[in-house]
Amino acid sequence: MARLLVRDLDPDIVKALKKRAAQHNNSAEAEHREILKQALLGPKKKSFAQVLASMPNVGKDSDFERIEDTEGESVFN
Repeated sequence: MARLLVRDLDPDIVKALKKRAAQHNNSAEAEHREILKQALLGPKKKSFAQVLASMPNVGKDSDFERIEDTEGESVFN
């Protein structure tokens, strides 16, 4: 495994890291590894196609039919 040294951190960041580590029953070093892992290797985002495919099929096409009003502007049903 590689080693990573982070220098010149703001004391408030170190304090927050130690507090978060304590909340998760981790050492500051283990918490730092977990934060990096989640930030860089976390869950992959869904593609636009995957999001569209997951949408439920509701309504009918006619529910979204465009009709012209008397002034020539497009209006939806």
